Amino acid sequence: MSLSNSILRRLSVAGLVIAALGLAGCSQEKAAVVQEVVRPVKVVEIGEAQTTRQLDYSGSVRARTEMNLGFRIAGKVTERLVDIGQHVNEGDVLARVDPSDYELSVKSAEASLDAAERQVETVDLAKKRAEQLYAKNFAPKSQLDQATLSYDQAVATRDAARSTLAQAENQVHYTDLKASKAGIVTAISADIGQVVGAGTPVMTVAVDGEKEVLIAVPEMDVAGFRPGKEVKASFWSDDALTLEGKVREVAGSADPQSRTFAVRVSLPNDPRVLLGMTANVAATVGSKAQLVSIPLTAMAEKDGKHIVWTVDRASDTVHPRPIKIANFTADGVAVADGLKQGDVVIAAGTQFMTENLKVKFSGDVAQQSASAEGDVATTSSLR
Repeated sequence: MSLSNSILRRLSVAGLVIAALGLAGCSQEKAAVVQEVVRPVKVVEIGEAQTTRQLDYSGSVRARTEMNLGFRIAGKVTERLVDIGQHVNEGDVLARVDPSDYELSVKSAEASLDAAERQVETVDLAKKRAEQLYAKNFAPKSQLDQATLSYDQAVATRDAARSTLAQAENQVHYTDLKASKAGIVTAISADIGQVVGAGTPVMTVAVDGEKEVLIAVPEMDVAGFRPGKEVKASFWSDDALTLEGKVREVAGSADPQSRTFAVRVSLPNDPRVLLGMTANVAATVGSKAQLVSIPLTAMAEKDGKHIVWTVDRASDTVHPRPIKIANFTADGVAVADGLKQGDVVIAAGTQFMTENLKVKFSGDVAQQSASAEGDVATTSSLR
């Protein structure tokens, strides 16, 4: 019995030791779990609101005046003397149609005129003879009147034949399509062998001189572009090239397909600006609402709503806040409601944020302008 009691006592002591070690391990695990997590983040601070915003639209450089040239007569195109992109001077021949029929018309008109002139000579002799007989009282006055009337009719017929000949000669000249002003050929609508009607556009020539940028503006922003408004035009081909432009014309109605308004911006004469270049037109307009611009990485989504994570300065914890998005800009997101000046917003790593998550940061917090088109401020690292 004593041996059995001794073994039992030893087993009890061993169990107590194991239990104590187990409790110690659990306490250490709980302590590790309870240890608070502090995450470093990047933030921006919402700055003072701006009352203006910038509109940016892309377009292409065009000539202010473009001529759609066509023949003044119908015919078959026999020659095309220029190509797209070629510069032409005033009076240069661009294309020709077959002149054969019109040359025959000239010959016919010449023959008709010659006959009319012979007729005038004949009736002129008859008139003079009637005048002589009437002067000697050998012929009545009615005979003189008849001769005079025949002469006037012959003269009128001759004049009509002259006009017909002039028209026929003009039509021969019209077989040459000439440039009425110097410019650059931008389009060719008909080629050799094609039969064209009178007035059918054959070529388009962009007239030398003032250039402009054509942009398409939606109805929500068209009020910001008024004739005479000064804008800035930059070009993709040259980052250093920026010109002061002026709105010349705003379309009176929207395009039926795109539902946008065509806006033409005049540019100063600059040899570096070529037709067809892609340009960006920037205009500063007043903003009815004070929009806040935040980086795109600061926006998150929760329960189907757009939110941002803001930092409570007093407790250094983050909290979600719903926002209303106005639009997306080249620099980020324009927020119409939900943020105000002084708010500190998580700028990156929103996918790791949870309610009341502790964060830490050091140094000054970069400010983000409240203008929707303002430059995105450089974020500072919070640690």
